[in-house]
Parts: sequence; structure tokens; C-alpha cells
Amino acid sequence: DVQLVESGGGSVQAGGSLTLSCAAGRYTYKRNCMGWFRQRPGKERERVASVTGDGSSMYADSVKGRFTISKDNAKNTLLLELNSLKPEGTGMYYCAGRIESVCTLSLQYAYWGQGTQVTVS
Repeated sequence: DVQLVESGGGSVQAGGSLTLSCAAGRYTYKRNCMGWFRQRPGKERERVASVTGDGSSMYADSVKGRFTISKDNAKNTLLLELNSLKPEGTGMYYCAGRIESVCTLSLQYAYWGQGTQVTVS
């Protein structure tokens, strides 16, 4: 089974930064679409950022210029750097992977982690 394990969440003041990591174990996603999603209290899960198999990244408008997604292929780890955090960024952040190399705006990802909590006050 593919296991994605997120880490790096925590509590931070508005304007602060965090870096989330997603360890993929034996799932080699170098050529796959990978994404970060979040679910804020009382809201549906939404895509925050994604990166295609060829390295093209896409961001939700609400995080453009503040969040950066990247793949560390040597460590088989997906990263999300969160800067200039706002209180509305509070939520559970999930890592997800697709079988395909192209990304989608939907939640149609084959693999999901358990999430890591980010709280911005």
C-alpha cells in the first residue's frame, strides 16, 4: 500500500511561516502529479497547490505568492512552504498523489495522507 505521511504542522502567529513535508515511503512519485489540500473548519476540502509530473506547479488564488510547493526527489518527499500565514489558513493540510502525471482541480487523487494541523492565530 502507498502511505503518505505529513509532518510539519503546528501553531503560528499571523505573518509567520511553516514548512510541511510529505514522506512517500516506497511510492516513487517523480513522474506523478502531487498536491496539497486543506480543509478549514466548516468548509469543504480544497486544493492549495499541486505539481505535475514535469514539475509545473499551480496554486489556489488565495495562496499565490505566499506558498511554494516542491518535490525533493532524492528524499522522495513533497514539501509545502507556507509564508505570510493568515488566520484563514487554519485547517488540516493533506498531501495527495495521483497515478497520472497531469493534475486536476478536483479531489480525484488516488493516495491521501492523514493530514497535519496548521493553526494560525
